[in-house]
Amino acid sequence: MRRIVAVAMLPAVLIVALGAATLAAQYTMTVNKDRLINAPSEPQNWLMMNGDYASTRYSKLSQINRDNVKSLRMVWALALGGLQDVGQNGPENEVNPLIDNGRMYTTDGWGTLYKIDVRDPNRGQIVWVADPGVKHAGNIPRTRGIALWEDLVIANLPDGRVIAVNRDTGEIVWDQKVATANEFGSREKFFAAPITAEGKVIVANGAGDGKTRGWIAALDARTGKELWRWYAVPKPGEPGSETWKDTNNAWKTGGGGLWQTGSYDPATRLTLWGTGNPIPQYDPQARPGDNLYTNSVVALNVDTGKLAWYFQYTPNDSWDYDEVGVHMLYDTTIDGQTRKVVGHFGRNGFYYSLDRTTGKFIKGAQYVNDLNWTKGLNPKTGMPLEYDPKLDVQIYNPAARALRGDGTKRTCPTWHGGIAHQPTAYNPIKNIAYGVGIEGCFSTNGAAVAFLSPQGGIDEKKSEKRTFSSDLYYGSVTAFDTIKHRVIAKAVTDIEIRSGATDTAGGVLFTALQDGWIVAYNDETLEELWRFNVGTALKGAPVTYAIGPKQYLAVQAGGRHLHPVNFDKLQDASYLFVFALN
Repeated sequence: MRRIVAVAMLPAVLIVALGAATLAAQYTMTVNKDRLINAPSEPQNWLMMNGDYASTRYSKLSQINRDNVKSLRMVWALALGGLQDVGQNGPENEVNPLIDNGRMYTTDGWGTLYKIDVRDPNRGQIVWVADPGVKHAGNIPRTRGIALWEDLVIANLPDGRVIAVNRDTGEIVWDQKVATANEFGSREKFFAAPITAEGKVIVANGAGDGKTRGWIAALDARTGKELWRWYAVPKPGEPGSETWKDTNNAWKTGGGGLWQTGSYDPATRLTLWGTGNPIPQYDPQARPGDNLYTNSVVALNVDTGKLAWYFQYTPNDSWDYDEVGVHMLYDTTIDGQTRKVVGHFGRNGFYYSLDRTTGKFIKGAQYVNDLNWTKGLNPKTGMPLEYDPKLDVQIYNPAARALRGDGTKRTCPTWHGGIAHQPTAYNPIKNIAYGVGIEGCFSTNGAAVAFLSPQGGIDEKKSEKRTFSSDLYYGSVTAFDTIKHRVIAKAVTDIEIRSGATDTAGGVLFTALQDGWIVAYNDETLEELWRFNVGTALKGAPVTYAIGPKQYLAVQAGGRHLHPVNFDKLQDASYLFVFALN
């Protein structure tokens, strides 16, 4: 009480000074453990790539709502780098910026970091640029984001390094080489953004399709020193290795890459990540067995890197149905019981609800329009109905599964999804999950893959030729009721969606399209409410933040995907676009 009275008696000028000091203190407060755990309580900021540790991408901001979203206008744009020496279809920058009290942090495909002052409502001003010097020759510009920890901005780079930059000065604090090459010369690469938790930086090798073994590693956030590493494909003698029954050491190039950022549950100290498909992708007879821990969600102890539990979605996959996609953490009611859930839009076309403490299957339902690779899911186990644990090579639906010697067979969904890496969203008030991605089917023949020797390695020259084609190829936005476990709304787009979804308390769901459109939907009906075309391809998911009472929407451009290329006259650009109400 004495303190309150004392402040009340201070001169007005001093009160203003104290207010400014408070704001300055708020800004200089580091992004510590408590702030990250409680990120949803700071809706003015966007502190993690997927919004919070639970990866819900839900904002409590509501100034922009269904009634006024049609009045959104661009208030400023800012050019960034990252598109040098890449060609028309080079970059894969599926990134959104992070915002901490009026300062924005982001990256481009070459790993250059930017700090931008966004407090001016009419322009963004670059504070510093940190270029880590990634050589363009031999590298591909690609990123899905960065992470914050205390006074550091942390990024993994196309050349296999992980760096930490001082957020005030832009100086590199530490620089560690983490991703390397295997014995066959195949390079490990970073595609997923890092996450930070409990003083650690969690990074992952995403180059499973590039004939490496996927892994997750933890680095000390202050030094970059590696603390532990877990491999998605076990070596002989390790748990799970018995599910690789070949005689060619396929595990050495077995895939299981992790190329979308994981989630974290502070209550259990488990970090949850989705793993990629086994390699060779389309020849399951080359790697008989279930091929653990590919096509799975894995829960690792953040302190030790030990596997706590896993759930494999599609054993012995042959369709590239990797499950690297976002795994959302939430509490909800299913069949009358309150459950702690991991929710996931599977690339194989099903939405899954799992128990996040044990990994046990709770419920699943189809969310894509077309699905024929299986007749459905076993309601007790969550496995495909045709799955037979006694078989080394699964059959599933023979009409949709091309094995060696088979001619062309048509499978739904397409190998690009449903929903693959695209960040999903979850509204905790309405219990609705949102996914954006791709609908359609594809056709392929059966083709045998050859190995270099019994010691491993894939012989591309001696492998049979595979041909494939796509049909029914279009984009979609899906709203899924996580209580009743059913699709409640779906919107269709002419072009595939490679960005992501963000939902808000204003009842508006945002996404972005490759042909330049930023689109807003009613988050219950998916009725389109607003769209704006920025004239360049968009693969970064929109994010929202606030400066004082004013809410903003930010979208970062940076390249496009190869499938399909039906807008050749649209040029790539590396830009930040920011919108607000009139």
